[in-house]
Amino acid sequence: MRNVLIGSILIMAAALFRILPHPVNFTPIAAMALAGGVYFEKRFALIIPFAALLISDFIIGFHNTIFFVYGSFVAIGLMGIWLKSHKRIFPVLGTALVSSVLFFIITNFGVWLTGGGWVYPKTWYGLIECYTLAVPFFRNTIAGDLVFTGVLFGLFELSIYISHAFEKKTVHSNI
Repeated sequence: MRNVLIGSILIMAAALFRILPHPVNFTPIAAMALAGGVYFEKRFALIIPFAALLISDFIIGFHNTIFFVYGSFVAIGLMGIWLKSHKRIFPVLGTALVSSVLFFIITNFGVWLTGGGWVYPKTWYGLIECYTLAVPFFRNTIAGDLVFTGVLFGLFELSIYISHAFEKKTVHSNI
């Protein structure tokens, strides 16, 4: 239960970053979903990061593409559950990059479909235009996903290390 508490604090802190001023699309969304899948039990893996996203959206506001953002978040969280049994540096980095691509594809499709503040023709060319105009934002998505995945995974691993060291010390001092 202590891991859930520590993890919840880390996830909520990451969600707080969405509220503070930051570069466009440089957010911890994918990192929260991946970390939730890796470090929480399956029953908490999607709930806690999803709650953090929902709380921050209540503050910053909801938008037309919310279902696409949340849908991509769920897919990324499921990738995090897969990552739990593959938690090494290259699979983590690869999954973070795949998360960026998945988020880009799903959310920009949502922008094209719903308008999302933009008006694109509902044609193949309108879809291509939507994706093309979103490319400059994609750089920040990748950078944010990599940075926040590194930070969150590093903090989770550090907290696990400290927790194990504390437990080991407590066991040895009781002998």
